[in-house]
Amino acid sequence: MTIQQANYLVLGATGSIGYAFAMELLKRGERVTVLVRDGSKAAKLFGQAPNLLVAEGDAQDLELMKRLGRQATHIFHGINYPYNKWEGNMERVTQNVIVAASQNHATILFPGNVYNYGNIKTEITEDTPMEPGTKKGAIRVMLEQMLQQAAAEGKCRVLVLRLPDFWGPNVLNEGIAPIFRAALKGEAMPWLVRNDIPHQLVYTPDAARVFYELVQLQPQEPYALYNYGGEVMPSIKAWQAQLASIAGNKPRHRLYSKTFISIMGLFIPVLRELKEMLYLFENTILLNDDKLHRVLPQFTETPMQQAMQETLAWFRKN
Repeated sequence: MTIQQANYLVLGATGSIGYAFAMELLKRGERVTVLVRDGSKAAKLFGQAPNLLVAEGDAQDLELMKRLGRQATHIFHGINYPYNKWEGNMERVTQNVIVAASQNHATILFPGNVYNYGNIKTEITEDTPMEPGTKKGAIRVMLEQMLQQAAAEGKCRVLVLRLPDFWGPNVLNEGIAPIFRAALKGEAMPWLVRNDIPHQLVYTPDAARVFYELVQLQPQEPYALYNYGGEVMPSIKAWQAQLASIAGNKPRHRLYSKTFISIMGLFIPVLRELKEMLYLFENTILLNDDKLHRVLPQFTETPMQQAMQETLAWFRKN
């Protein structure tokens, strides 16, 4: 029996989690194709890795996706749009991923999140019923249902890794990047609504390593789901204070209130869409990842100080 050599197609490789996973694959010597809209940005991020192929284009282009998917054994679906462009775009691109994967019965790797569960008070396990309380939560449920159905129909295999908020090198969303930039400059580090309650965060290189190690286990079920919660911070304020200290500055903090976001949302579409997600910042939503640690008992997170130093160094360089 001939074992097919792994060939990874990474979508969203210049974004947060896609970048981390592509870097993990390259470090492991895997064959990687990244589909990006800006080849120069990919060249700057990844350099000239010998096992990397950069394809320029848009994952909304079905024919391009089919062409790239023909040789892929694994397709990492790391594509994410700004909140105000989720509706329609996320469904179409996910359908394209399924079509591309079905040609070679590839495994789709999908980073999930906690939006599916609304303002839940108990820890989320892999068996917790999904009851979204927002429009974006409903979209996330729909995407996972599409993937689960495709796996059930034998078109592909699917591995979903559910994650909380993430941070790390090249995490450039407006929730995280301003914190690191401010820490380096000694300025006030921003957060939303409350910074004094526990909050779960995952370091993207750790999440990428978990994804890779789960792939090596080759789960037998067509649709596999795992939670990975990273670490629970006592508070974002304490986490930011540690970050500022490592950056060599005194910690300063800035909170944006719900009222401020509501007012700014009148003028900024992304903030208008953020309004329904503020429950994630005024409550503690937790993933239970006992199942993951049972199958990966040797896995340990990058020590916090090291992770912070690596991320600060990336932001300082970039």
